[in-house]
Amino acid sequence: MTKMSILKRALICAVCIALCVVLPMAFHSIPDAGSILSPMHIPALLCGLVCGPWFGLLCGLAGPLLSSQLTGMPMMAYLPPMMVELAVYGLVAGLMMQFVRTKKSLADVVISMIVAMLVGRIVAGAAKALIFAAGEFTMAMWISSYFVAMIPGIIMHLVAVPALYYALEKAHLIPRRYPKA
Repeated sequence: MTKMSILKRALICAVCIALCVVLPMAFHSIPDAGSILSPMHIPALLCGLVCGPWFGLLCGLAGPLLSSQLTGMPMMAYLPPMMVELAVYGLVAGLMMQFVRTKKSLADVVISMIVAMLVGRIVAGAAKALIFAAGEFTMAMWISSYFVAMIPGIIMHLVAVPALYYALEKAHLIPRRYPKA
């Protein structure tokens, strides 16, 4: 895989941050779709996968913050744990893409996403239980809010993000992970 320039990665990161503002606006026009499908997770994961861990971390922190300031979504009560979760998504997705090498782009992306989504949910749940809602956030609440209620969003992310990654590769907007021999 050839490396992208820092400028190209910064531009893609900026687009992903902008998508963190725009996607929730579109999804929130459908009742409960924003909270169930978690559209802001898509650009944070994609940024980490495409641009690497540090840009993914930046997108995960800046995207929700900018969206909250411009649109009021997420609300301030949900903003800190969401920033933690999405920052971990971007960071871990980027790190995983550096270490996972199956010789198949799709497998690399899906494995990296699954690990990032698990670690992000664990870290965000721990942060919520220990810092943001100390003493009020139980294990049952964590499982319910971060896993059970999010099943439609998790499925959508596991379909949409690899498709977007593949489309970016196919359009030559990002370098192929495994160039043809």
